[in-house]
Amino acid sequence: MSRTEFYFFTSIIVGLSLAGASVSAQAAASTSVEMSAVTILSPRVANQDPVFTVATPVSALRYEPAVDLQARSFAEGQADIAIRGGTFANTGFTLAGLPLYDPQTGHYYAELPIAPGMLTAPTIAVGADLAVGGGWNATAGGVAYDWRPVRVGGEISLGAGDWNSWRGNSLIGAELGDGWATDFSAGYSKSDGPFANADHEISRYSARLQHRGEGSGTNLLVSYQDKFFGWPNLYTPFNSPETEDIQTLLIAGTHRWAPSDDDGYVEVGAYWRRNDDNYAFNRFLPVPAIRPFKHTTHATAVGGRGRFGIDDQNALEVRLWVLADDIESTSLRFGRFYSRTHITGGAYLNHQSELAGGGEFALRSGIGYDTTNRGDDAVTPVVEFAILPASEVWQRLALSYSTASQAPSYTAVAGNPNGGLFRSNPNLDRATSRTLDLTATFASDGWSGSVGAFYREDDEQIDWTFRNDFWARSAAAVDLETYGIEAYARRSWDSVDLQLGYTWLEKTEDYGGLSVDGSFYALNFPNHRFTAAIVWRVTSNFDLRFDNEFRIQEPNPLRRNNTDDTWLSSVGLYWRPSFSEQLELSLQIDNLWDSDFEEVPATPAAPRLIAAGATWRW
Repeated sequence: MSRTEFYFFTSIIVGLSLAGASVSAQAAASTSVEMSAVTILSPRVANQDPVFTVATPVSALRYEPAVDLQARSFAEGQADIAIRGGTFANTGFTLAGLPLYDPQTGHYYAELPIAPGMLTAPTIAVGADLAVGGGWNATAGGVAYDWRPVRVGGEISLGAGDWNSWRGNSLIGAELGDGWATDFSAGYSKSDGPFANADHEISRYSARLQHRGEGSGTNLLVSYQDKFFGWPNLYTPFNSPETEDIQTLLIAGTHRWAPSDDDGYVEVGAYWRRNDDNYAFNRFLPVPAIRPFKHTTHATAVGGRGRFGIDDQNALEVRLWVLADDIESTSLRFGRFYSRTHITGGAYLNHQSELAGGGEFALRSGIGYDTTNRGDDAVTPVVEFAILPASEVWQRLALSYSTASQAPSYTAVAGNPNGGLFRSNPNLDRATSRTLDLTATFASDGWSGSVGAFYREDDEQIDWTFRNDFWARSAAAVDLETYGIEAYARRSWDSVDLQLGYTWLEKTEDYGGLSVDGSFYALNFPNHRFTAAIVWRVTSNFDLRFDNEFRIQEPNPLRRNNTDDTWLSSVGLYWRPSFSEQLELSLQIDNLWDSDFEEVPATPAAPRLIAAGATWRW
């Protein structure tokens, strides 16, 4: 038994002990938390758990209607999160307001070593919501999480499938008394992969202490993840057996205080994150004394946000965060700096008043400011006009103009501009964006949803490009215009839940005269993307869950199989036998139609995978 496996099974034993302690605590005192035993990671997708490995925060985004998840190998291995036609680097992540990021590259923004059962379902922030605080250092969109209350009890799940794949996960919660509670999670998965050099091994441990009081909440988290995976053409199109070996440690804490019955609050927090990444272009080459692509980054943040009522019609939202990062790297040794300090803040006025003809008028306006000691500053104004009409169908009509900015990563500016696999550009600086949004939300005859259109201008956005006569991947600045239409609709019947989504995107690009034959990211987007999540409760103890995505992709010369459209599906059958309410058995199929669509150009897709699992909840 490996050390990782020993830790995993030890954690299950510890978890069972905690469960016994929680039962005793419940007998002595009433439980302060009421939650379903089934953890819903996102109500907008059907299958809550992945097939190939243990769930991570990114798992719930794979079929999310507002997110284009572009996976290398599998989503939990390495996934780029694109929103509204942005790239992996244009999406920000927050946890209870904490701006989480990796200074080396946006590829690791989604490396959040947190058990998803400790987090709420993700909220996708765009336009004015992004500018006001839905994501930091991001220009296209943000993914925002909050803390989920500790659930007293727990679950243990095990699964196995094709390619000698198996996975296990535990989440245990216990009440400590006087408003305090704790939960602990351990997860592990391993697989030989669908073809040679596509194996993986992942382990994750999360521990949290939570206090919930009258109008207040405190959460303290320590979480660690160790992840190794291989995949041909992981980052380069040269048929090389590449690997990633990543260890991520996150220590975070937040405190929220909401003293009154209105929506005013103050939330403060801090975190420290370390990410060790060891990338190998060819896993079989002799290991040198100093690995050629080894990076260690540290990111620290402290600050807070709040909302304060001024009177019955007006409120003020504010935020202020100070962040510091640094990097140690064997390859990024050509930069002007290797440490950096950021300050980001903003103040926004919210006004709401009644309209003479019925309904309400809402105004949100303000200004943000981003600065760093290593580059340009940015002032980011935002204004949003909204009407809440007295209508039986339309709930909210909103028009907004917002701006956002982003400082470049170390990979983009500190690598060798004249040699190596990844050519940096030391002249890159802060990118900015301007977005015009028109959105309407509705509810009628059991249906609810939204429809809208947007236009975004991106200046000096960072892209990675390719030339036919030049074998390396190069960082370049591009000016983009992106047009889009988005529509979402949801309805539930007695035995069926249906979630639909549609996105149309179109772009024009200007690389400033630079010769570009292919774009790995900025021009890798779907012209049309449809999603459908279906949950069918066939009987009281048997569910069928069906996630679907159909896309028509913008042609990309780097995509080797010339497949520009695809239908991706995942289906799950879940049975809770009548002899035990605590047991759930499952059969899942990922990539049901065995599509070979390259989500990232030149990176091969994972073929169909079938796996079975069992979960015990109490």
